Parts: sequence; structure tokens; C-alpha cells
Amino acid sequence: MAEITTGTNSETLIGMIKEELKEYLSEAIQQAIHSGALAPFDYGDLNIEVPRDASNGDFSTNAAMLLAKSAKTAPQRIAQNIVDYFPQDTKLVQSVEIAGPGFINFYLKDGWLQDSLYKLLRQGDRFGRSNQGKKKKVQIEFVSANPTGELHIGNARGAAIGDTLASLMSLCGYDVKREFYINDAGNQIEKFGVSLECRYLQELGEDVPFPEDGYVGQDIILTMRQLIEEQGDKYKDMEPTLRRELLTQYALEKKISTIRKALCDFGVEYDVWFSEQSLHDGGAVADVIESLKEKNYLLEEDDALWLDCRLFGEAKPEVLVRANGVPTYYAADIAYHDNKFKRGFDQVIDIWGADHHGHVARMIGAMEALGYERGRLQVILMQFVRLYQDGELLKMSKRTGTYVTLEELVEEVGRDAARFFFVMRSSDSLIDFDLDLAKSQSAENPVYYVQYAHARICSILSAAKEQGYNLADLADDKIRLALLTDESEEALIRKMLDYPDEVIYAAVHREPHRIAAYIQDLAGAFHHFYNNCRVLGEEEPLSLARCALILGVKTIIKSALNAMGVQAPEKM
Repeated sequence: MAEITTGTNSETLIGMIKEELKEYLSEAIQQAIHSGALAPFDYGDLNIEVPRDASNGDFSTNAAMLLAKSAKTAPQRIAQNIVDYFPQDTKLVQSVEIAGPGFINFYLKDGWLQDSLYKLLRQGDRFGRSNQGKKKKVQIEFVSANPTGELHIGNARGAAIGDTLASLMSLCGYDVKREFYINDAGNQIEKFGVSLECRYLQELGEDVPFPEDGYVGQDIILTMRQLIEEQGDKYKDMEPTLRRELLTQYALEKKISTIRKALCDFGVEYDVWFSEQSLHDGGAVADVIESLKEKNYLLEEDDALWLDCRLFGEAKPEVLVRANGVPTYYAADIAYHDNKFKRGFDQVIDIWGADHHGHVARMIGAMEALGYERGRLQVILMQFVRLYQDGELLKMSKRTGTYVTLEELVEEVGRDAARFFFVMRSSDSLIDFDLDLAKSQSAENPVYYVQYAHARICSILSAAKEQGYNLADLADDKIRLALLTDESEEALIRKMLDYPDEVIYAAVHREPHRIAAYIQDLAGAFHHFYNNCRVLGEEEPLSLARCALILGVKTIIKSALNAMGVQAPEKM
């Protein structure tokens, strides 16, 4: 069963507090019913939220309004009864108040933030990890660019999103595998072979017309020049079909090697590189077509085999095997996804460009036709990227004259900025990538802003050691965290405590951009604290407490940046 939503996670510090408040709420409702103040009704699960405005309490619930219908009672009356029967002797809650049409606000006892900070510090690098995924096997396939050209900025965005999502899901206890699907079969490879052959012969001085639909990239010319430098003209007089096959084999090896290196330099390492051709060679394509035929999903028309997509809600059938007997890319893609599930993955996630939107329902439907439960395949569509420089849209590469490549982007702005900028927007949002902003060293540059916070903390902690402060165990009870009572200190602690729940939400809802937003907010809370409170130069107990506080911030920023594939520098 696909995991779509998540409620309170009782593993996290905030989750545990929410669970405790829910128990008190439930007890209050039961007491109100038992006393006759409320008629019996089914109240199910109760929600606890963190109000945006701190004046509305540390936590709040709109349960009274949600329960009004089933209780057949006005929300304010339900709220009043909950407050009246709320347990009075809890170690957690200081007071409970009603606001507006029936909101219930909880104000916790002084010191709860500081006590939570002790727990955060004791978890250390484990803070942010959970067992939300319960070791479910998840495969994330992303980039999977045709090996007929270079990786472009759209591929770069897919790489950053896919790799970050995989890292976040791993933090949540999922067993995640990253996979690249190599499109090394079909029409595009045949066209690739013809293009290579033409460039090869042209480089050897022959007057060969280039095909109208051939691949025109400069990289193909360079690949054939490299081949000639290595092997001379040994293929010149060879039978054309064999020549194209050998040229294609050589070029694919070079292209895939180049793609591997570009992605590795971008911080992406795959667990599996899966060949489309292997599906044909191993009979998987033929097998899945036969399986669909047995399930009565195929039509024979115009000497071709069609998948009747109308059976799962689509407008028209799609060709699986052409009249010439050659399977389509769609047939191979169905076999590939069938293979994923046969390998035992509980959840399969594909990250595709927005131009593939028409293919999503057809693939999900095909998986259902094969008997796989709806929801086990999830497709994340990714919108396009527009590059801007000097305020103007940058349409083409200075080097190739076509699209801007991943390598060029990294050379221009660096890996950290590229990855951060790609992740910080929702995948379904168009990105306007400002090259000048990405290179700037200012607070307006989000990645610089966050990295600078980390580096500043490292500098402060280093200075503390030089001044003789003992930072060996800042999570020890002897560190007087109760001294952290400034508004900016408590706001910073509160933001820190959100991290594990943000990781869980981002992973479960497939929204890695939330982590980029979170650490920008955390960095902002840290800078606000730093502008209001001196860490060093105070009485030693307070300075040590503040060192402990910023150590926690440092740990979280590093964890989040690492999940995004971005460095957490100690110096800037």
C-alpha cells in the first residue's frame, strides 16, 4: 500500500508532546461524556498543531469544531467542556484556553523548550532520523537521460530532486535504491547509430549527407574524432549495419561513462544502472506483452498489437508492437516497471520531466492491468528550468550553441548552489535560475545564507575552545540550558525541534523543497539570535548554554545540507 499521508510521529520530540496532548484531550472528552456534559459520540483521532502565532499557545487544536457535527453540539460548548475536564495535574501543560469559534490553545510549562534541547543534543547526529519508513523497499528512478547527448539543466534538476528525496527517505528508515534507466534500445539508438556513422565518414573526408532527423550535437563529432584517433579508419569499409552497431557500442560506452562522471561530480551515486536493451535480450518485453494478452488487455489491429488503455480510463489504445514486429518504447517501459516490482520494491517512484505528463496515467494503468496495487507506482513531474544572467534569459550554451549542460552550470555557479537552487522550489514549479544570484556572496543568496550560518557557528565554537571553554559534553545536565530564556533563544530552540517532523513530511509527501525552506528559516532564526545575544563574553554558565544551543543548530544545518548534497563549510 502506498504511503500518502502522515500524522503525528511519536518518535520525534514534538510528536511525543502531541501524542501526550492527544491523550489529555481524549481523557477530557471521555470525562465530559461520563459526567453527562456531552452526549456520547465517536471522536476518533484528534489533531494537534503548532500555531503560527506564538500568542495562540505552544500547541493548539481545532478538534471542537471538527467534532461539532458528530457530537451534535456547538463547537464552543465542546471546547468549554474539554477545558473544564482537562487534567489539572499534568507535568506538561500550564494552562488551556479557548479562542475564537472553538480553538483550544495549550500553553506548556516553563522549561519545556530547554528540556527538549537536552534531548536534542543527546541525540547528536541521530537527530532527524526516524523509523517512519519501517525499512520498506523503495526505488527512486531519476534523470535516466537518453545516452545520445549531454546532460542538460533539466537533467540537473531531476538529479538534485531525486538524490535529495532518496537521502530524506533514508533518514526516515526507508530502504532506498537509486536507479538510472539507460535508454540503449529502440528508434533513438538506431537514429544515433546513423548519425554516428555519418559523422565518422565525414571526419574521414567522405561527402556524406547528414540525415534530417539526426543528432546534431557537437559532442557526437568529438566522439567520432576520438574514435578515429584511437582506432583509425578500421570501420570505413565495413558492412554498414555492422559498422553502425560497433560505432553505437563505442559511443554508448563513452556517453554513459561521461554521464556517470557528470552525475558523480554533481554528488549523485546510483545503486543500479539498468539497461533497456537487457529487457529485450532477456525476454522481459515479450513476457509482459504475453501477460497482458492473457489478461485480455490487448487488441490486434492493422497488424499491430495495442494495449487497450480504455480499460483503465484512458481515451484510446496505445501501440505495444508495431506492424513490423518491433516493440515500442512503451512496451519496454511497461516491462521495466514490471521488473521493478518483481525485484521486491514496495514503492516505486519515477521523476520525469513535465513533457511526460501524458505518459503518467498510461503507465500507472498498465501496472494495474498487470495486477499491481494502485499507488505503488508514483510519478513526480518536474517543471522546466529557465536560466537568467544579467537579467536576461539565457537560451543557449556558449560552448555547444544548443542547451546549457550540467557541467557548464556547475562550472559557472558550483555544485552547492546548483543543487540548492534546484531543490528549493517544488518540483511542479517552474524555476527561474538566476546565475548572478547563485554566485553572489550575500544574504540574498539562500545557499550562502545557510552555509554562512554553519561557518559562523564553527568559528564561534572554535573561539570558545581557544578561550578555554570546556565543550566536551554540551548535553550534560551540568550545562544550564534553563538560562536560555531570551525570546530569540526560545524561538531558535522551537525551530530546531521541528527538524525531524519536517524530514518526515518531506519524505512521505515527496517534497524535498520543504527542507530547503526549513533550513533557510533555521538560519534566519540563528542570525536573529546572534544579533540579539552574545555567545562568548558572558558569565561562563550562560556562554556554555549558548554554545550548546548553537551546536544543536550546527548539527541540524549540516544534516539538512548533506541530505541536499550540499557542503556544510566550516569557513567561508
